[in-house]
Amino acid sequence: MTADANPFTTWSAGRLNLTVIPVWLLSVVAAVVIGVVSSGAARITWVGVALAGAVVLTFAIQLFLQRKEGFVVRAMVSIGVSIVILAAATGVFALLG
Repeated sequence: MTADANPFTTWSAGRLNLTVIPVWLLSVVAAVVIGVVSSGAARITWVGVALAGAVVLTFAIQLFLQRKEGFVVRAMVSIGVSIVILAAATGVFALLG
């Protein structure tokens, strides 16, 4: 792999932030709404729905961006952090009952 083909150097960190922050915000908002609105075992179901929404939003943003350079990294960071956010929310839900 040459330096020019490295996805970490072909696009700026600013573009990464513009494409992943909306997905992270969706995950945080979804976790809060799930915690407030649903109860018990229904929370686990809604966490899965929230993660599916994060994946769909990730790909929608990437399609809108129309850049193939760094796609895998942007999608990985976006979905990976969403998984961490929703896993942390699931842990909180488990502790709170």
